Amino acid sequence: MAIDLKVLSPKELQALIAGANAQMQEAHTTQVRTVRDKIEALLKSADLTINDVYPTRGGKKATVKKGTGSVAPKYRNPANAEQTWSGRGRQPLWFADALKRRGVTAESFLIGGASKTEKAVQKPAKKAAKG
Repeated sequence: MAIDLKVLSPKELQALIAGANAQMQEAHTTQVRTVRDKIEALLKSADLTINDVYPTRGGKKATVKKGTGSVAPKYRNPANAEQTWSGRGRQPLWFADALKRRGVTAESFLIGGASKTEKAVQKPAKKAAKG
């Protein structure tokens, strides 16, 4: 099925690109999952762990340098729970595309429940001025 790109409008081309990107991302996720499953099956059949196959260099435990550790994810893609983002660095495509939709905010993708604006913040009542 060949698509003649010359007859498509810019809007149709954008939709095609977005669809292709989404399909590519899904195919990549599936490929990674398949490879992981194969690796885990091989390790299990050989009664090995990943550390047996790839030990740390020099026989020492790996240490995390200050400032280079990973950050816990802050946002999750509701369409694909495996896709997360820490909120640091460049926005992933799924996040940027979702924000372009009407009524969608970054807070709607927060992991762990309600957004900051939804939490009840109670301020102390003002004292009545005496006259």
